[in-house]
Amino acid sequence: MKNYGTFDILGPIMVGPSSSHTAGAARLAKIAKQISSEGFYEVEFLLHGSFASTYQGHGTDKALVAGILGMNPDDERLVNSFELAEKEGIKVKFTETDLGYEHPNTVKIIFKYKNKPDFYITGSSVGGGNIIITDIDGNDVEFTGSHPTILLRYKDKKGFISKISSILANNKLNIATLNVSRDEDIATLVCELDSEIKDTTIDEIKDLEDILFINFINPMVR
Repeated sequence: MKNYGTFDILGPIMVGPSSSHTAGAARLAKIAKQISSEGFYEVEFLLHGSFASTYQGHGTDKALVAGILGMNPDDERLVNSFELAEKEGIKVKFTETDLGYEHPNTVKIIFKYKNKPDFYITGSSVGGGNIIITDIDGNDVEFTGSHPTILLRYKDKKGFISKISSILANNKLNIATLNVSRDEDIATLVCELDSEIKDTTIDEIKDLEDILFINFINPMVR
């Protein structure tokens, strides 16, 4: 039987009526912003399932906009996120859709840029303010944002995972989960760690050959 902590029972500290529809939505959008690059002028939210049917009543729309502005679920400015986005010159759009066999509280967040292709993140709010990211711009992934997380895309070669593991071990970092997906000769690696990672360790990983993309996501305080 699962051991439940205080957070699981009471839920997160937040602004809004629902941990799933408000706190989880804000966490999803903030992590999506961390993964995407800066400079987007518009964000479209494709809402699936119960997100689509209740997003206005539960404040999911305000929470999602707050997240892409970098706010935490307990930020009192969340209720004014639309006005704040307008001040920053960021357009927002909400579209009700069917994303297929996804969790009912799922959103696809599309970041739009003027001088480069759109970039999207898909994720679900799974209860109690907890989330899971399932897709990064067409690459299947699975991570929660509750641990320090390394995201990598690289040209797939034998021995690459061993090199990553060695760097982490040499820096006394323990791997919580490690998942790799492949699309022809390009691999996407998601590695969750048990402790914070230093910039020097990231620099070591960056020095490896054939890395196409690297990002590091800090866990969000609940």
